[in-house]
Amino acid sequence: MDRHVANDKSQVQVIARAAAILRALEDENSGLSLGQIAQRVSLARSTVQRIVAALETEKLVIAATPNGRVRLGPTIMRLAASVRSDFISLARPFLERLSAELEETVDLSTVKKDHLVFIDQVIGSHRLRTVSAVGETFPLYCTANGKAYLAQLADTAVAALIGDSYVARTPKTLTRLDALIADLRNVRKAGVAFDREEHTLGICAAGVALQDPLGNSVAISVPVPTHRFQSRQTSIAEKLLATKHELESRMKSAAG
Repeated sequence: MDRHVANDKSQVQVIARAAAILRALEDENSGLSLGQIAQRVSLARSTVQRIVAALETEKLVIAATPNGRVRLGPTIMRLAASVRSDFISLARPFLERLSAELEETVDLSTVKKDHLVFIDQVIGSHRLRTVSAVGETFPLYCTANGKAYLAQLADTAVAALIGDSYVARTPKTLTRLDALIADLRNVRKAGVAFDREEHTLGICAAGVALQDPLGNSVAISVPVPTHRFQSRQTSIAEKLLATKHELESRMKSAAG
């Protein structure tokens, strides 16, 4: 084998291993030991130690405790914040146009383990409208954006993530896994998820899920007072899907 080809493959392998280590440290605020990292990424401890040392030099990871545990460092946090900000800026015109077309509030959220975090919002022009604060968290199982995300997972992964029984937020909440899975099958067919007063009485919503440029799961949703939603849900769903496809196309062209 050509030496240059071998070197290229070796460098790619190192990058892939470094990425695996960084992913293992995600959401581990108290850090992990080298042994724990090695177990999670299926690498020898000596290999992990060498890669972690290089990552520490760039402050991509830092010491979490005096006894050798490490966690994600300020450089990776800054890069992630920059990409998140860039994605919100990229998505914003699409949200604004959708809100103007529907005259309804449009929310952008991201998935954080077993719940949603709202990261942007365009408030609708109707006098009676629904508004949630940016930064608020919501469950996955009873929200349109949450169910749109869950529909992308296998049924077994849904159960592993959120369990098989859920708190009833309203009398219309789906509280059992089998009922939720049946609903998610419809979401997979339609490409759009619906919350029919399952999270809050008097409010329905439609939602779609996609991925940001880093592969993080995000969702766009349109919450609407129930009395307006029932006659408009088909139109809302169509415009949501169109917005999703246009945003995905824009991200693809930006990456290319």
